[in-house]
Amino acid sequence: MSVLRNLLLLAAALLLSQCQAGKTTTKPLFPAFSEHYDDVKTSSAMFGVADMKFAFRGKTKSDFEKWQNAFRPELKKTLGLAILETQLAGFKPRAERISSEDIGFAIREKWRIWTEPTVPLPFILLRPKGPERQRGLVIAPHGHSKNTEMYAGIYYNDHDKEHAEAGERDVAIQAVKEGYIAIAPTARGFGETRTATDLKADADRSCRTLLLHNILVGRTAVGDRVWDVSKIIDWALAELHIDPKKIVVTGNSGGGTTTLFAAACDTRIAAGIPASYFNTFSGSIGTFRHCECNYIPGILNLGEMGDIAGLIAPRLFCAINGKLDKNFPIIEARKSFQRAKDIYQVAGAPGNCEFYEGAEGHRYYKAGAWPFLNRHWGGAF
Repeated sequence: MSVLRNLLLLAAALLLSQCQAGKTTTKPLFPAFSEHYDDVKTSSAMFGVADMKFAFRGKTKSDFEKWQNAFRPELKKTLGLAILETQLAGFKPRAERISSEDIGFAIREKWRIWTEPTVPLPFILLRPKGPERQRGLVIAPHGHSKNTEMYAGIYYNDHDKEHAEAGERDVAIQAVKEGYIAIAPTARGFGETRTATDLKADADRSCRTLLLHNILVGRTAVGDRVWDVSKIIDWALAELHIDPKKIVVTGNSGGGTTTLFAAACDTRIAAGIPASYFNTFSGSIGTFRHCECNYIPGILNLGEMGDIAGLIAPRLFCAINGKLDKNFPIIEARKSFQRAKDIYQVAGAPGNCEFYEGAEGHRYYKAGAWPFLNRHWGGAF
C-alpha cells in the first residue's frame, strides 16, 4: 500500500508542477465565456471537443489493422450503409441498356441500373474499341452539375462543353482513352433521381430533400451514393470483362466526396482518387456554406477526413486539389494529407499515397490521376 501511495503522491506532484509551469496538456472543460454570440467561435468549440474516437494513434502494423477493423464498420453505420446492407441483404442489382452509339474511339451506351428496388439509376458505359480483353474499371461520379452526363462527353450546350474542357471534367472519356472500361453514373439526387417537384421546377438537384428524408431513418446522402457505387461494381464484375484488381473510383467535388467514402467502405476498390474535395471537415464544410448532401451527422465523433483516407490503406490513394480552391483550402488539404500519409507509413505502404496540387482552383486535374495509376499498374490491362 505504501508503494502505491508513494506513486500516487509522485504523480500528483508532477501534475502540479506542470500546471504551475504552464505545461499541463489537460484540455479545459469549457471554452472561455463570450460577450456576444459568434458562430465561428461556437463551431470551432464544438469541433474542438468532438470525440474523434477513431483518430489514428497507432504505431505498428498490428495497431493499424485493428484500427481499420474497428473503424470501417462504425463508419458504415454512420453513413447508413449498415441499414441498407441489412434491409437489402441478398439484393442483386438489375440493369438494362437504353441505347448505344459509336463515338469513334469508343462505344458509348446509356444504361439504367436498379441499385434499390425503387431506385433506377442512369449511368453511361464507355467501352474501348478493339479486341475483347480484361480491363480495369473506372467509375467516375460527377459533382454538382445539372448535366449528369458531362463526364461521358455529352454536353447540353456550348457553355457545358467549354466548362468541361477548361476543367478537364470529361473524366470517363479520359479513362476510356487510357484503356479502361468507364462508367459515369448519375449521382442520386440529380438528373432523373430528382424529386417530382424539382423536376417540374427544373431545379439542378434534390440533395436537401434526399438528406432530410434519409436522416429520418438513419441514412445519409453520401451513404446512398456509396451504396450505388458498390451496386455498380457488383453488376460490372458479373457482366463485364473487368480486372477485379484494377477498380478505380475518381470524381471531382461532390464526385470526390463519393470517391473518398466509397473507397474507404468498399475494399474491392483498388484506387481512390478524389479531386477538389479532400480536406478537413472542420476547415471546409464546417467553415463555408456547402450543399446539404455533404453533411454526415456525427462524423467528427469518428475522426477527420485524413482518418477516412486511412481506411483506404494500403490500397492506392491520390488526393487532387487546386491551390486556389476557396471551398476546399489547400492549407487544410495539406494538413489532412499528412495525416493520411502517416497512416500509410504505419501500414507499410507510403508509396501508395500521393498528393497532387493543381495550379488553379476547383476543377479536375487529369495529370494527378492517370500518371499515378500508370506508375503503379502500367495501364488498364
